[in-house]
Amino acid sequence: MHDHDHHSELSEMQLRVKALETILTEKGYVDPAALDLIVEHYETKVGPHIGARVVAKAWAEPAFKRALLADASKAIAGLGLDTKVGDHLIAVENTPQLHNIIVCTLCSCYPWDVLGLPPTWYKSAPYRSRTVKDPRGVLADFGVTLPATTQIRVWDSTAETRYLVLPVRPAGTERLSQDELAARVTRDSMVGTGLVAA
Repeated sequence: MHDHDHHSELSEMQLRVKALETILTEKGYVDPAALDLIVEHYETKVGPHIGARVVAKAWAEPAFKRALLADASKAIAGLGLDTKVGDHLIAVENTPQLHNIIVCTLCSCYPWDVLGLPPTWYKSAPYRSRTVKDPRGVLADFGVTLPATTQIRVWDSTAETRYLVLPVRPAGTERLSQDELAARVTRDSMVGTGLVAA
């Protein structure tokens, strides 16, 4: 008989979540099948991978880009992606002359359906207040340095209106497929706190 050290491959947080789920299930408070459906929904039907697909399509198809910038809610619904969070989704385009950044100064309004759950920093008071007062400084904190000639526009989300940044398409990506383009798009680039790497 060998004395093996049994270490879990789960993190401490994952172990805690699993223990809590087990207790709630045993007490009849939670249906594991319902939890599986919720997880599956967030893994496949909502999240930044959805927004990345939208961005890649806009980069590759000029007609879709025009439709997205004219009415993002309608354009995305036309893809079979029904936006349920907020009544109106607006896409704003970054260019070399203009950089857009999204914030919700009141709370954490965020387009969950195309970007997933908001990151902790998005909900933090420092991000919410500093983005309005010092957007260039906030961008620098995220490692984004823009030329002094680039205008920065801050968009304030509300419960009714959410925003999606259409980042600048990196040079040298003309031959990439939409899937390859989507793989380069990050959540932060769709909020305006990041750039898409070449």
